[in-house]
Amino acid sequence: MTKLHNAPHPVTIPTTDGRAFPVRRVYCVGRNYADHVAEMGGNPKTSAPLFFTKSRETIVANGAVIPFPTMTENLHYEGELVVAIGAGNAIFGYGCGLDMTRRDLQAAAKAGGKAWDMAKNFDHSAPIGALTPATKIDLAGAALETRLNGKMVQSAPLSHMIWSVENIIKSLSGFVTLAPGDIILTGTPAGVGQVQPGDEISVSITGLETLSVSYATSTP
Repeated sequence: MTKLHNAPHPVTIPTTDGRAFPVRRVYCVGRNYADHVAEMGGNPKTSAPLFFTKSRETIVANGAVIPFPTMTENLHYEGELVVAIGAGNAIFGYGCGLDMTRRDLQAAAKAGGKAWDMAKNFDHSAPIGALTPATKIDLAGAALETRLNGKMVQSAPLSHMIWSVENIIKSLSGFVTLAPGDIILTGTPAGVGQVQPGDEISVSITGLETLSVSYATSTP
């Protein structure tokens, strides 16, 4: 049989103990911090977890300089805790991540009652730092902080998540069969905002490797 094209190389995320975590699928959770739900005009008391996906090819390594995306005049950062799934739906590890969002495209899609896939699932939209194995970290009392050009713009304890990591996994497992290699970005707190070409964004979570990426000064 003639091969039509070469398959892409596997996507992996480094671990803090020197291994590579092969990525299978990438899931994201919306509406998981009450203050962010309110910030976006929703009702925290009635909002259920909202799941959407990104292609694994959207993952960007720590320290990368990212091409500024096309088709947007309002690119937003969203700092998030990343959960990596291992065997038997057990948590393999945790990391820091960004759910980059073309907010203007998302707003237009919402207003028109249309899908907003292109607002979320676009090239380089999922920077993720190295994964710390779950056996090496206790996130009790941990907090998330996002900085834009060194200025803190997001800060919240992970305990402020409406849906805990365990509840997210249980709920998501009702819709899909999770498997080793699946990644979940667990939602963002209030304080999301606009990114410009040349900006640097960092996300830190207590006990995890800090994620830091920057944007090129021009579009591709």
